[in-house]
Amino acid sequence: METFFNNLLEFFFVLVGLQLVYTAYKVFKDTNNSKRIGSALFWLDLGALFMLGKVLPNAVNGLLVVLLGVISLFRQFEISQFEPFNQEELEKDAKKYGNKIFIPVLSLAVVSVLLAFFIPLSSKSAIGVASIVGIVLAMIIFKSKPKHIIKESDRMIQAMGTSGILPQLLAALGAIFTVAGVGDVISQMIGGFVPEGNKLAGVIAYVLGMVVFTMIMGNGFAAFTVITAGVGIPFVIAQGADPAIAGALALTAGYCGTLLTPMAANFNILPASLLEMENPNGVIKEQARIAVIMIIAHIALMYFWAF
Repeated sequence: METFFNNLLEFFFVLVGLQLVYTAYKVFKDTNNSKRIGSALFWLDLGALFMLGKVLPNAVNGLLVVLLGVISLFRQFEISQFEPFNQEELEKDAKKYGNKIFIPVLSLAVVSVLLAFFIPLSSKSAIGVASIVGIVLAMIIFKSKPKHIIKESDRMIQAMGTSGILPQLLAALGAIFTVAGVGDVISQMIGGFVPEGNKLAGVIAYVLGMVVFTMIMGNGFAAFTVITAGVGIPFVIAQGADPAIAGALALTAGYCGTLLTPMAANFNILPASLLEMENPNGVIKEQARIAVIMIIAHIALMYFWAF
């Protein structure tokens, strides 16, 4: 059973790769794109990583990732222009379908959670299965054809641009930081100004450390291993805090940092891009006040609940 779900996960990676290869083809055919060669190469490179990353040598995968950075560094990437939507048709469809539009979206969460709950081995591929279910429901509800799915997926991929791969890169960076011993360095730094035996100071350092490092990494999971090893264990858990409570609150404290950083591209930058907001940091601006309140709440909860 475990082998089946691992193979299923690889199947979904291949599907994503094929969609990226299609995007590369469409970009290359777009003569209006002044940087179509570099842009097409970017998407083709990323598609190859998704499809063949598991079988390619690590050195080759590394070179492909570096190539992505080189294309972006030398600004050889450009998003193609799409035909604008017909506003009248959008309003007509909005009245016709109403809240039915949320059914495919909500099915993603419901199906993935149910699969992960009842079939624990499926947790890695649950989102992929849920995505297929969501696509099928969308095709049934809106009477769409497969070509519409491919076309709109291409539109979404290009709208996200290079920032679409930022979450993956940041998660990998978090693993690298952990192996490199960044947590030990942070522990030594924090030890210089956190009073020994002061539980409140340890809690504040743990929570703020998670917030700040998540803002840097753009990913709470990437920050958690580093900050917990460097701050949480020596300054909070070692003083008698319940590891389960302190760890859970530390991770959600990291999410407060997610609300405040453009590095969390999938939460803050992509929505602004997809919604064509004038201020690219508009989402962050609206979330900032709530984030500050939640940070204070996390400090209080960890101090009173964990000990």
